[in-house]
Amino acid sequence: MKSKVIAMLLTATMAAGILAGCGGTGNAGGADATSKKSTDTDSASAVSGSQEAGGETSVNEDGTVNNPEEVAVDENKLVFWSLFSGGDGEFMDQIISDYNAAKPTKEVQSIMLVWDDYYTKLQTAVAAGKGPDIGISHASKLPELVDQGVVEPLDSYLKDLGVDLSSMYAENSMDSVTFDGEVYAIPLDTHAEILYYNKDILEKAGVALNADGQIDIKSKDDFIAILDKCKAVMGDGESTIALTNNGDDPYRIWWATYFQMGGAPLINDEGTKVTLDKDIAVQAADFVKSLYDGGYVAEGIDDHQKFFQSGKAAFYFGGTWGTGALEKTDGLNFAAQPWPQLYENASCWADSHTLILPVNPDRTEEETKAAVEFMISVSKDGGLTWAGSGQIPANKAVLESQEYKDMPYRSSYKSALDTAVLPSKNAHFYAMKAGMIDSLNTLWSNTADAQAAIDSLVGELESNLD
Repeated sequence: MKSKVIAMLLTATMAAGILAGCGGTGNAGGADATSKKSTDTDSASAVSGSQEAGGETSVNEDGTVNNPEEVAVDENKLVFWSLFSGGDGEFMDQIISDYNAAKPTKEVQSIMLVWDDYYTKLQTAVAAGKGPDIGISHASKLPELVDQGVVEPLDSYLKDLGVDLSSMYAENSMDSVTFDGEVYAIPLDTHAEILYYNKDILEKAGVALNADGQIDIKSKDDFIAILDKCKAVMGDGESTIALTNNGDDPYRIWWATYFQMGGAPLINDEGTKVTLDKDIAVQAADFVKSLYDGGYVAEGIDDHQKFFQSGKAAFYFGGTWGTGALEKTDGLNFAAQPWPQLYENASCWADSHTLILPVNPDRTEEETKAAVEFMISVSKDGGLTWAGSGQIPANKAVLESQEYKDMPYRSSYKSALDTAVLPSKNAHFYAMKAGMIDSLNTLWSNTADAQAAIDSLVGELESNLD
């Protein structure tokens, strides 16, 4: 059944012409992904080696590659494809460097893909029998990868290694990676949407912080009052809130607001019925739109993290992965706290990264076991390093360690674990999400009102039901 699903995936993928990716700038490549040439450990060195050998690998400023199949790889190393290009890639590179330095059974070579292209490239490569040895999947994407036969279960390898994941991770983390009683991934983190703020601007606006160095926000009215104070001191080219005008980020605010207002799950557990509360969804959409209409968000912000880093915004609604980059920004006097409770429930958007074992017919049993060893080590031994990126580690020992508790900023938003509302465990969720974002974009761009946008959103959910 698995081979049939993969064959169907390859046919559909090629027919759709998505080898070039859904957001990358590079050309589609046909080079053998298992080409064997000696390279250094990290992705930058691997790409450099490929270019020196006459390859045509397209490399971006952030170190991502457009054509991972053209990167020369070392036959003595396991190949790891990642999507960490949001400031957290350097932390994963450090984990891999430390792992390789410890002389493991098999060393690891990392290749960092463009985020927009990652899943397309991964699914296409696996369908062609040329997938990497190790990969990353969001918990929200994992049901689809399992359903399509893109990833292998880990149970037999975990048993051979004598590893009991249930003692290492919380029950909800284990549930997110378990399907029909089999474990398909190793939990790595939870990344939530949180609130960052520029303390210098808040001081200028007369917004006081509490004894914990956080902003006291107990309602929507409290929040709007604070925004108004900050808006009054913002100058030309600045924005009270650093936020994009479309895409994932306003969608995540809508998500948090919807569940704070008491919204029901978007679909039922069986994935057969839309259970979203349309009235609440409209109210949540109207709230997010009010942030734009109220003049709190400047037009044309393409990269809201960089905008906040430049010191031009009082607030930044962003993921925990931004913390590591922000604290390295010279002159930025910032702090962070969980997404504020504006309505009845303290909810926020969140997802999780997991480590996966893509189907790869060329990987030997010995290599597969070594790959699982690496996956466990990343989350366990590399967990503290990964927490440096700002992500909330999944491994309980890391999360409870004094070293983690002593890290600045992280403890300020650790409680987001308790308020996180993760996406539905559904094989069609990514398609649903794309449709929801497109629908909400019509509201942010003033081409539809909230009711019409939510009607469209419900239609997108319904079109992807089982």
